[in-house]
Amino acid sequence: MSQSSLDPLIRDLVEWCAREPRLYADVLDAWRTSCPRLTVWEDAIDRGLLERRREASGAVRMHVTAAGRAFLAERGLAEQGHTAERDPDAEARAR
Repeated sequence: MSQSSLDPLIRDLVEWCAREPRLYADVLDAWRTSCPRLTVWEDAIDRGLLERRREASGAVRMHVTAAGRAFLAERGLAEQGHTAERDPDAEARAR
């Protein structure tokens, strides 16, 4: 598959993780494939759109990076519900 033909699937993955950081195991389970041509997960990581972060509890979650947020914005999609990396005072200042 060409890079551009995977973009809608990569967008779906990044958008899903943007709603809230997902457990690494859940992301792997939901996006696992045995098709060597369908490299959505690997491409999202290779492009730097998602990153793994280990929490103090030991859980590993997938987070959308700045590049991932830009990828969504370029496609007219805003993050929904993911506020972990946003400025908590930004909304108050905007009023």
